[in-house]
Amino acid sequence: ELENQLTAKSKTLDELKQSLASNGSAEQAPEAQSLRTAELCEMKDSIVNQVAQLKASMESILEQWRAYDEIYAEVSLMTTRYLYCLDQCKPSGEEASLEALKKQVKTLQ
Repeated sequence: ELENQLTAKSKTLDELKQSLASNGSAEQAPEAQSLRTAELCEMKDSIVNQVAQLKASMESILEQWRAYDEIYAEVSLMTTRYLYCLDQCKPSGEEASLEALKKQVKTLQ
């Protein structure tokens, strides 16, 4: 979206340059127009650089979020497994006998 806005601003700037070049201005001398055009070009270049920096920064942030999502999914899965194991290992109201424990181990395998 920023690139589209930058393209639109660039086109507007080019149109202004052409308009100034073809029409001239009674209020400003050609030297002043040239200075203003140079200023506008510098501003455009500055914006292009800022957009490039923002794009690189956003790509870095997106990569960090992707890594976070992957790690979160892994931790979530491990937590679910842990909770399942805890649930399966609880004695079910009866005293934990060797046979009951063997049955639970067999169920988990």
